Amino acid sequence: MEATVGDQLLMHGRVVGQHDRKAEIVEVLGDRGHPPYRVRFDDGHEAVMSPGPDSVVRHRDAVDRPLGP
Repeated sequence: MEATVGDQLLMHGRVVGQHDRKAEIVEVLGDRGHPPYRVRFDDGHEAVMSPGPDSVVRHRDAVDRPLGP
């Protein structure tokens, strides 16, 4: 898993009824874009995370890119 500042970290819910969570990567603490990451959630909460297999990095250029032709 590799990320840069501004990418989104999407964490899928682990159990039925648990919603996905999104956070913005505000600092990359590992070497060459690898975890751990400092992230900021929508409510302003910040945490240092080493994402597990239920997480996906959505790169900033893919998030900003419009869908369709």
